Amino acid sequence: MGRKTELLAPAGSLAILEAAIQAGADAVYAAGDRFGARAYAKNFTQEEMLAAIDYVHIRGKRLYLTVNTLLKGQEIRELYDYLCPLYEAGLDAVIVQDIGVMHFVRQHFPQMPIHASTQMTVTGAYGAKLLLGHGCSRIVTARELSLAEISHIYQTTGAEIESFIHGALCYCYSGQCLMSSMIGGRSGNRGRCAQPCRLPYGLQKTLQEPAPKRQGHYPLSLKDLCAIELIPELVQSGVHSFKIEGRMKQEGYVAGVTHIYRKYLDLYEKDPHGDYSVSSEDYQMLLDLGNRSGFTDGYYKKHNGRDMVTFLKPSHEKNGNGHWQSDGGPAKVGKEKINGILRISINNPLSLVLEYKGIKAEIKGATVQKAQKQPLARESVLGRMQKTGNTPFEFARLQVEMEEGSFVPAGDLNRLRREAIEKLTSLVLGPYKRKATGPLQEGDASPGREAGSWKAGIFAADGNAAPKLPRMRLFALAGTAGQYQAILGQPEAERVYLESFALKHGQLCKELKHLASQAHAKGKECYLALPHIFRMQAAGWYAANWQGISGAGADGYLIRNLEELSFLREMGVPSAQIQGDANLYTFSNEAVRGWREMSLCSYTLPVELNAKELQNLNCANGEIVLYGYQPLMLTAQCLHKNTEGCNRKEAVSYLKDRLGKLFPVKNHCEYCYNIIYNISPLSLLHQLGEVQALHPASARLSFTIESTEEIERIFAYYRQAKAGKLDKGHYLKDFTNGHFKRGVE
Repeated sequence: MGRKTELLAPAGSLAILEAAIQAGADAVYAAGDRFGARAYAKNFTQEEMLAAIDYVHIRGKRLYLTVNTLLKGQEIRELYDYLCPLYEAGLDAVIVQDIGVMHFVRQHFPQMPIHASTQMTVTGAYGAKLLLGHGCSRIVTARELSLAEISHIYQTTGAEIESFIHGALCYCYSGQCLMSSMIGGRSGNRGRCAQPCRLPYGLQKTLQEPAPKRQGHYPLSLKDLCAIELIPELVQSGVHSFKIEGRMKQEGYVAGVTHIYRKYLDLYEKDPHGDYSVSSEDYQMLLDLGNRSGFTDGYYKKHNGRDMVTFLKPSHEKNGNGHWQSDGGPAKVGKEKINGILRISINNPLSLVLEYKGIKAEIKGATVQKAQKQPLARESVLGRMQKTGNTPFEFARLQVEMEEGSFVPAGDLNRLRREAIEKLTSLVLGPYKRKATGPLQEGDASPGREAGSWKAGIFAADGNAAPKLPRMRLFALAGTAGQYQAILGQPEAERVYLESFALKHGQLCKELKHLASQAHAKGKECYLALPHIFRMQAAGWYAANWQGISGAGADGYLIRNLEELSFLREMGVPSAQIQGDANLYTFSNEAVRGWREMSLCSYTLPVELNAKELQNLNCANGEIVLYGYQPLMLTAQCLHKNTEGCNRKEAVSYLKDRLGKLFPVKNHCEYCYNIIYNISPLSLLHQLGEVQALHPASARLSFTIESTEEIERIFAYYRQAKAGKLDKGHYLKDFTNGHFKRGVE
């Protein structure tokens, strides 16, 4: 084996962290009291986190801090004081989702390794390459990737890859879920997911028909992942770190799962060419520790499937036989073993030399006296010196070289032992310590629009400074070719985005050329909206057909992921022709700076910020969604396939919740993903004045399931709103303000 695979365990408390290390984890990941993706967990205080860093380092292990939520402007400023003491203590890495956080950490904590969270939804080599080039040292892959896709990332980029091997699975691509926040204001991207995927739903083909009961009750609830039987293939695919999910799990679960995976990872690495199999007893132990209707081996060998779904029982269950007992699992590791030599010689200072893993600490103490009455007894000295108390060490061997007739007060021996252990601890931890560059300067990561921040951050699409705030342009997104034609008839629409899934691959280049020329004849721009998910197969098709696509006359591209940004850069597309969509999150001005360094200068304003928060964001190159059914989930699973079977026919179906509300669902077969949309369209047309006051570069009307008549009606509302004559009595009957007023926690 050329490298050793890391076993990475979760820790929701210091006790669980210690249990995970003792059970065999090479590293743990944990959250402090801010900015973690499990906001309702019992996370570490700063004092506990500092103690945890020292605990793992003394044992030669590692600790990674989750800072994997989207941060608003003011929170970015608070990040420095939060991270600084942990950085100086030697924190091994931060796990991040937010491009703003990534940019901030690079600027202010340059020696801190950055791990790209699974919530960045890295699905291929293009995205991995982009992040590696901008400061990330590790890629945590999207859970949906196959072994072949992971291997391709590793072979192409050489990235240090971390992948999940056990625990809960999200129904949607991580970081691509707005369902929790739209339903109840609790953002999964902010660590507050209410788990709507664990609720009951039915699926129906039309708005009117009843949802058939035979489909089951929990079509969005996935079984827990268990990849213990795939350890050899995962290692061979290039996975460096095996990640166990579960920062909200109890100590027994974490210790038990870690112990079993440690056992089989060691067995494989000891004999990688030998027979590998998991005993039925150990597999049963994992089931007993906790499962959801059994296990699935996830997406590693299949794209999706109903065998991954719980359907009838979404709760996490454990068997009493799986309660982890210290005598039934790994032996308690306890304290670290040290060796020592104590020298006691009359008229010479006390001397204690401690040794731990090749590190030596020597301390001199008080001068040894000649005994006047009762000299020191060797047994008494040993008993006193071996009382290491609450230190991380205990003696494996203590050699005492003592001259006969010596005397030393008990306090001097205690002091010698204490100072020697303190020095040894300092020497062990010393290499991990760092020094921060200094306090955050005024104006750094500024949340507001003051000079040096927002106005200085206004850039034109080509990256050059923009001389003034532009007028707000109006663009529209078409989900079908019919909608595209309807938009072309609207004079206000200056740009039309055409969804790539509206055109079949075999006809895409030819049809795009025709549609682009139609837009140009109307004086409009035509942008191709690339797929929401751009995995290896899709990326390969676009690369093979790029000459035809780029020659079709489209004026630019709407992108939805890191893969597409990296792909277009490699294809030589100028940044002025690239528009980022809302799921390339831009929560802060620091994120604006981070994206700009990646050559993404035009972005869509985040849908989870309210109007007040958007006022503090640089909107000058931003696009705001004025109208549209918002995507709540993007998923590799297919509701149609899982309930009725796959016929590769694209259609709109409806997911019915407990309250009878219907969520439109579209299956996109060419790219094999589903989009679940909100029950009602977002509309900010009646708040057009507030929107314009943000000074965005553009606004967008997004069309998905609307008819031509509905599209014309929405444009009519826009004209009325722009003229200040919107009649709310004849406005949309069913719509939502989204988060424009309420925001998210």
